[in-house]
Amino acid sequence: MTGPSSAAGSVATGSVLIRSVRPYGEGDPVDVLVTDGEIAEIGTSIDAPDDIEVVDGAGAIVLPGFVDMHTHLREPGREDTETIRSGSAAAALGGYTAVFAMANTAPVADNSTVTDNVWRSGREVGLVDVYPVGAVTVGLEGKQLAEMGMMASGAAGVRMFSDDGKCVSDPLLMRRALEYAKGLGVLIAQHAEEPRLTVGAVAHEGPTAARLGLAGWPRAAEESIVVRDALLARDAGARVHICHASTEGTVALLRWAKEQGIAVTAEVTPHHLLLDDSRLLGSGSEASGPGLGAYDAINKVNPPLREERDKVALRQALADGIVDCVATDHAPHAAQEKCCEFAQAKPGMLGLQTALPIIVETMVAPGLLDWRGVARVMSERPAQIVGLTDQGRPIAVGEPANLTLVDPETSWVVHGRELASLSDNTPYESMSMPATVVATLLRGVVTARDGEVTR
Repeated sequence: MTGPSSAAGSVATGSVLIRSVRPYGEGDPVDVLVTDGEIAEIGTSIDAPDDIEVVDGAGAIVLPGFVDMHTHLREPGREDTETIRSGSAAAALGGYTAVFAMANTAPVADNSTVTDNVWRSGREVGLVDVYPVGAVTVGLEGKQLAEMGMMASGAAGVRMFSDDGKCVSDPLLMRRALEYAKGLGVLIAQHAEEPRLTVGAVAHEGPTAARLGLAGWPRAAEESIVVRDALLARDAGARVHICHASTEGTVALLRWAKEQGIAVTAEVTPHHLLLDDSRLLGSGSEASGPGLGAYDAINKVNPPLREERDKVALRQALADGIVDCVATDHAPHAAQEKCCEFAQAKPGMLGLQTALPIIVETMVAPGLLDWRGVARVMSERPAQIVGLTDQGRPIAVGEPANLTLVDPETSWVVHGRELASLSDNTPYESMSMPATVVATLLRGVVTARDGEVTR
């Protein structure tokens, strides 16, 4: 496939000495010398020129930079809620070195003019590598395939396509998309939601929605599309990726599909690992945040927060590799789009700066993942799925210096107004987060350090 390599960002390669860090949280602290954007040496008491930039890791864990397959940067069209610059800043502060920007912008990223402009804007900002996701269908309308070939061969070299926010619900259209994707060597990422089952739905179909009088969103709406698309991918000999898996049944279907040798992958969001629909009941309910009220639309997301058993199943599936990776589904919204009647509110939550600590709380603390496992689900697997060649690489001499330093002992408290996003719709307001990103390096250049972006 043509297009840019994963080192497409405009940020210059750098030289830096990182003192006293532990790769993957293992062994005694070592120094890491980065030269010309690559790891040049790993050892103890490395000598370096006096004028080189030094980052004191103070025993921090160093991991490969995180890769987010599912980010909404809102540019073009909704720069009041997020821009490529503000979203890139949030990503760098969250430990990310590459993000994929979804196509539901205004205008929709269904042509190479839009996707190339998003890619170029990401290069100009230079905090993370920004990869545009092309729409599968024109205008996200689900009627006509977009010009995937033009986007794949354009300056952006688009490698993933999705109508996220909407499902490609027509099975024949989805089959054709998978066939074209196979020929182009690109990936189709499906928002799994049978729309005829979710008309008017705003919350998970279950006791909580019934108690609150909210229209229910059944698990079958997701699961029916997951199994359908697995079968279509099997017949087309193509790959399909399931966005934001959210149910216990989806986990079982993914396990079945992989056992059949079907090329299906899936992601899970941090919020579906941590939260459940009891939050809709307000303060005093399980996992509710300080001051949370019933019907608070900060908890409205697509797919909806599910039940406890779904959350447990998703955690185990991520640990087992049935669900391949973590993706934030970072979705900024203006205040008036959330501070309104629950049924009218926009679905979505911020996620880039809180993803790592939530994975620590839900996966590392209970022993489901170690730090190599964190690297696998937040960096290595997403990079492999989308075909990035210099992201998610081992921490070793000669490898690209896309790195994240994590302090697992220092907690911090979330305040939406202090996050880098232009929006503040975080469901974690006033919650304590159990780990801190100390610094992020993109090809050897420090892009974020001690809570501040550096460019």
